[in-house]
Amino acid sequence: MEENKNGKTEEKRYDFYAYLDRMKFIRRWQLMRCTRDENIMEHSQSVALFTHALVTIKNELFGGKADAGKAVLYALYHETAEVMTGDLPTPVKYYNRGIRGAYKDLEKIACEKIAATLPEEIRDGIAPYVLADEESEEYKIVKAADRLSAYVKCLEEIRGGNAEFLKAKASIEEDLHKRNMPEVEYFFEKFVPSFSLSLDELENL
Repeated sequence: MEENKNGKTEEKRYDFYAYLDRMKFIRRWQLMRCTRDENIMEHSQSVALFTHALVTIKNELFGGKADAGKAVLYALYHETAEVMTGDLPTPVKYYNRGIRGAYKDLEKIACEKIAATLPEEIRDGIAPYVLADEESEEYKIVKAADRLSAYVKCLEEIRGGNAEFLKAKASIEEDLHKRNMPEVEYFFEKFVPSFSLSLDELENL
């Protein structure tokens, strides 16, 4: 309870989930012509799904010890900063080291400000996933899943006849293979081909 300027006592307001709900308004791929717009809320769900897949593949097939729960929660919150910063296009974000460093600092400040809108009594249970440990194995997997999600978006656009995504597809695919992550290679071999199929083709398998 807090006193307002009129001296009346009122419940303190916590804005954390109202901020996160605004993810649905933040559009990705802003410099590209898209056949279907994608927002960061649906992107985050996609990244969480792919993160869970990569962790499972890593742990079950390649002797990994990654924490699936932590990784998926990192993925769920990995775009939190963008409800304040917006989605800066990748060519701008990575234009040079200075811009990348400044943007990373801005993202950290945004995450801290948003995490501070949680009630103090539950903050320790949620804030560590908003302010992820970027040196952790789990976060490394999230970053690969993030790129996988972008790659799948490219496949969707190309399947819809949008050649604008051809260069992005090639660049992202090269980046993913350069990561030398066996779980990513397994996902490419077993799952990626299906993303280029129509529903009728999927049903006929």
